[in-house]
Amino acid sequence: MITINLDKAKEITRERLRRERQPLLEAEDIKFMKAQESNSDTKAIVAEKQRLRDITKSVDSCTTTEQLKTLTCSK
Repeated sequence: MITINLDKAKEITRERLRRERQPLLEAEDIKFMKAQESNSDTKAIVAEKQRLRDITKSVDSCTTTEQLKTLTCSK
């Protein structure tokens, strides 16, 4: 019988999400700099960056590996 260590699966998922969000955060950083240069509103960019940072917190509420598999950084 195969058993899955949920704590280990959560840590693997956190690492996957961190790798997935890295290029997205970098893209948001560029948008932020451009918005600042043109004195544009940055609220949406800041909110998206915070959403990406918080994505790993959603791992804690998962109780199955199926829930972990559904987590993604995309909207």
